Amino acid sequence: MRKLLSILALGVMLLAGGAPAAFAAQATDIVIEDTAGTLDLNTLVPAIKKISFNEPTKVAIYTRDGEYNDNLNEEVLRFARQKHPEWLSADGQKWADSLFVFALDPTGRQVGTYFGEDRKVSPAQRDDIQNATKDLYGEAQWTDGTIAGVERAAQLMNRPWYKSPKLYAWSGGILVVGGISVGSTLYVRRTYRNRSLKALDIGNASYSNVSLDLEATELNAKTINDGSRYGSLVLEKYRGFMAAYNNLAAQGNKANDMDPKSHARKETALFMEKYAAKATDLDRLDDVIADTNMLLNMGSGWAAAWERQLAPLREDLAEIDSLVIGKHAAPEAPSATNLSRFKTMTAGEMEKWGAALQSGQIGPEEALDKIAEAREQLTGMLKEYSEAVIAKFAKDKEEEKLMRAAMRTPEARGSSYSSNHSILGTVYPANRFWSVVGFSAGYHSGISRVQESRSASSSSGGSTGYGSSGGSFSGSGSSSRF
Repeated sequence: MRKLLSILALGVMLLAGGAPAAFAAQATDIVIEDTAGTLDLNTLVPAIKKISFNEPTKVAIYTRDGEYNDNLNEEVLRFARQKHPEWLSADGQKWADSLFVFALDPTGRQVGTYFGEDRKVSPAQRDDIQNATKDLYGEAQWTDGTIAGVERAAQLMNRPWYKSPKLYAWSGGILVVGGISVGSTLYVRRTYRNRSLKALDIGNASYSNVSLDLEATELNAKTINDGSRYGSLVLEKYRGFMAAYNNLAAQGNKANDMDPKSHARKETALFMEKYAAKATDLDRLDDVIADTNMLLNMGSGWAAAWERQLAPLREDLAEIDSLVIGKHAAPEAPSATNLSRFKTMTAGEMEKWGAALQSGQIGPEEALDKIAEAREQLTGMLKEYSEAVIAKFAKDKEEEKLMRAAMRTPEARGSSYSSNHSILGTVYPANRFWSVVGFSAGYHSGISRVQESRSASSSSGGSTGYGSSGGSFSGSGSSSRF
């Protein structure tokens, strides 16, 4: 790699000896409209701030939860007119100067790029920018894909003559291929380095928490009644705690002793992510052990521990309305009515459980049983409702099969953060209870699979028009599918 970089540097010096130094500028403003809720802003915004543009540029990122057959260009323009008129030129016929708009529809499987007149690029370069995202988007890496798209746009917008590949065409394929190879390699390495560092931070923070609570965790475990059903199940999880902690300590030492240069390797990123996952699991378990001891023994902090057990069910109830009346819903289905009724009744019952627990009318075991029963009921209703929404969207048996498979994956049935930190979420298998959030994710995944199947022949097609509502708008931009 070092030799290749040297050759490339020499070639550039020979080709563009008198070229002026490149002017680098950061984004003048970053506007994120993540209406689809797919982006990690804590990762995205700092990454964009580090990107160098050829000229100062305002970056606007818009995500939406649409349909496969939507005209993304039209939808982006409509959104700009309604919510961000400053994205448009004074006469409203083009995109504003010094602006780059990046659009993503993860459900409709489309990506779009739009440019102010002083930032526009060629149609081939628009394709290049969009193509830079598609491998990552194909793996549902929405944040990383978006960063890749903005980074590629920054390289191409207002690119000075001495950065143009055409300047070096006469030097032959070696220099061109070498440049592509170096660029790709550097991007991949940076991605793995970021993953390694992020996982290392998470792993170290969780390991530190576990270490600080080690004595308290042991004491909590000793005072849990092993004659209790839930107590015995939690203690079963605790039996391997110290062995897991010792293994984690060894893993942490290895992770922190690694040469920083190795962080850019795939195997290092995977190792760091395993370390982070194990540390997070252990940190979660010691919290559950503490809550189990506090709740089963009705200690001074039992009320807070009880609230943490209710949290997953509360979160599910809060999301039911959007599930039965939102986009792609089947509000006319009897199962939708049952879910709405369940929300109203259960919200009231939960307050009664807490009051009965406080007064001693029921014990902690019975209270936990009531949560489990409610979540079992909700799981059954979600299964029934899944068939209703599948029947509404799918056009034939094959599409029903595609959607059902997507909605039955472990990811689609995945529990929420609160569920993973509850007693029930710890002692029972992860797929025992369906969550509303997991249901929605699985359903949208199923829709995407069906839409891809319906339009496979045009999966790489692009669009430059702004649809019937665009009027005479002629701003530079296009969208394509992934």
